[in-house]
Amino acid sequence: MGKQQADKQENQRNRKNSFDPVANYEETRKQTGYISRKQATQADYDRIGFMSGLEVHQQLLTDKKLFCNCPAGVYHADDDFDAELIRHMRPTLSELGEYDGTALMEFKTRKHILYRVKHQTTCTYEVDDTPPFPMNRQALDIAIEISLLSKLNIVGEVHITRKQYLDGSIPTGFQRTAIVGVEGEIPLKHKKVRLIQLSIEEDSCREISDIGHYRTYKTDRLGMPLIETVTYPDCKNPDEVMEACNYIRFLNRSTGKVRTGSGAGRQDVNVSCRGGHRVEIKGVSHTKWIPELTHNEAFRQWALLLIREKLRARMDRHVWKITYRKINWFDYQFIFPPLIEARDKRYKIVAVNLPGFKGILSHFTQPGQCFANEISDRLKVIACIEKPNMTHSEALVPEVEEEAWGKIRSLLDAGEDDAQMLLWGPEDDIATALETVEERCLMAFDGVPPETRKSLPNGTTLFERVLPGADRMYPDTDSAPIPLSDEYIEKIRQRLPGQVIERYHQLKNWNVPEDTFTYIFKRNLFPLIEKIYQDLQVEARFTGTFLGHHLRHIEGHMKENPHFNYERIYDLFKFLKEQGLDLRLARKMLPEVYSHPGMDFESVLTILKFKKNTHEELIAKIDFLSKKFDEIALQNTPQNKIHWIMGRLHHISLGNISLTELYKIVEQTVKKP
Repeated sequence: MGKQQADKQENQRNRKNSFDPVANYEETRKQTGYISRKQATQADYDRIGFMSGLEVHQQLLTDKKLFCNCPAGVYHADDDFDAELIRHMRPTLSELGEYDGTALMEFKTRKHILYRVKHQTTCTYEVDDTPPFPMNRQALDIAIEISLLSKLNIVGEVHITRKQYLDGSIPTGFQRTAIVGVEGEIPLKHKKVRLIQLSIEEDSCREISDIGHYRTYKTDRLGMPLIETVTYPDCKNPDEVMEACNYIRFLNRSTGKVRTGSGAGRQDVNVSCRGGHRVEIKGVSHTKWIPELTHNEAFRQWALLLIREKLRARMDRHVWKITYRKINWFDYQFIFPPLIEARDKRYKIVAVNLPGFKGILSHFTQPGQCFANEISDRLKVIACIEKPNMTHSEALVPEVEEEAWGKIRSLLDAGEDDAQMLLWGPEDDIATALETVEERCLMAFDGVPPETRKSLPNGTTLFERVLPGADRMYPDTDSAPIPLSDEYIEKIRQRLPGQVIERYHQLKNWNVPEDTFTYIFKRNLFPLIEKIYQDLQVEARFTGTFLGHHLRHIEGHMKENPHFNYERIYDLFKFLKEQGLDLRLARKMLPEVYSHPGMDFESVLTILKFKKNTHEELIAKIDFLSKKFDEIALQNTPQNKIHWIMGRLHHISLGNISLTELYKIVEQTVKKP
């Protein structure tokens, strides 16, 4: 065989053996069976065993915080603080002499926790220098009321426990919490979702930043009363999860005793698939994100189970381990900007070999993400190395030249089925980083690790921390139990508002457009619609449409006005009724009323140059306009004439006469012999 032919065959073998990460990503995406949420059917969710439940948190509308007398609901700018504290968290043993996995993970990060304190909203209790005050009874009353609305069984005694948090979000290292009601249910359109419990607890700090080994919080939100409603995993598709979440939030707001606005309501979503594990998506701030997040998380777990099967078929987990070597920056001509930056910062760089992981690092997990992202996320959280913190031999967009990878494979004595990665960071963090890489790869042999993940607006998630276990809960010895008598509970039961599902059916009976329901319930506007209907005899359909279409449009397109109160709509309708003006004028007045809620309605009409006309004055103009049309019209048909006359009368008629009534009068005038 000639040299040319031998070279050709060698090239063919190289092409045959070459690995294309992008092709592998697309192929593993198909193997996972991933489809977009819009394409997915119930059969797709049944195939992977979709299962989901909720933990819905809602701040309560109280004057003071839960365990002290500091004011609740007062917020400060991030740079507005009187003092700064620093703490280092350490885990404690549970009653059974065990450590919680989350606490150990947080301890491994070696974080410095900084608290920005404002004297107006923080006291010595919140910085763990004094014991708690007795629980805020106003908050407890509201929690019981919402528990009763949720058809929960109220406990005989409220026992306060401590829930350990070592991420620094609470300076004490634990959150005081207590169960108020157990075993309830909420009705959805086509099913019921069971509730496990409702708890009352103190809110955590607001996180300002988390960079490297420093995490900064503000304490103004800390200690505010909060309820948490927990469901069973009864939701079998993403839309049911969002419907259940909306129902709980609407139910909470129906009392008028919870806070609204940014951050006042937050939800954690628990998701799993068949053979997977419960994963908590933390802090989902918008319910509209829920369907995409839960869809992608279920398929992420399905992809991890596929990875598990591939790895188990290749090797024994019990003998698997990484190998690594420190490399010299100047032995390689890296052109990837983060690598150049890391070199200039004199970071340590390590090459790691992952036996049998060829095709795994570029394996699809979520849209736009692969298994390598699972490792990178943990390096950021546990080793505290900011991203980008690694690259690998299967990067979808090549970041290191193949020649360099060849040298790295030789250095590591890598096998044909191995994958390689480079990680870099401060030398003190590299040991933790290597331990984190090996730990996450070993988890891949087991399938889906139980963890808490952070939600992103694009519907994907990233690792936040290990999923907490029961070991982090223990009794609070500083707080005595609170007995709840039957008489006390019955007294609260007597003042309950109507059920959300009953209000839903009432809106349907009133023929209020269904696309307004979410807006109405979200802002607890049903009582306003009912009040206008009963007091002013205004059709509920008109009010619901006015609020859910016109007011919603104004709020979406104008600058938010914190001084506007929805009760102003009642005052507006009452004014128009008393003045004998058509209610449709309210639509024209609304932008001014929303922008200047303190302005009297007469002044609003003056700004709009509104002139009151009697029916007789308006009707008298019809004959004149009819003759004028006859003079100028090229296509003189009765329908054209009616529309032309209505167009000329619309502005001066709005508010003076119903346009429907005016149309009938114009039609009769035009068509009479």
